[in-house]
Amino acid sequence: MKSWPVQDAKARFSEMLETCLNEGPQLITKRGADAAVLVPLKDWQMLKRAAKPTLKELLLADVARGELNVPERGDKRRRGPPDLVRR
Repeated sequence: MKSWPVQDAKARFSEMLETCLNEGPQLITKRGADAAVLVPLKDWQMLKRAAKPTLKELLLADVARGELNVPERGDKRRRGPPDLVRR
């Protein structure tokens, strides 16, 4: 992966884009620190699909995706069934 300072990336964007399409992702640095990556569209779509599980995968997963916030019941109890006898 080639590294491009932000000034060069701005000035030579077309060249950076062509390099990205031909060679793969390109790293953009700002003040010497990694800042962003330019990725070809097909790679980006693959990454997005990989990050989002399908419904089938969620239902078949062995672990839950989050915790349920169930409040403590305390002294509260359920009401009994309603009286359905007609008078």
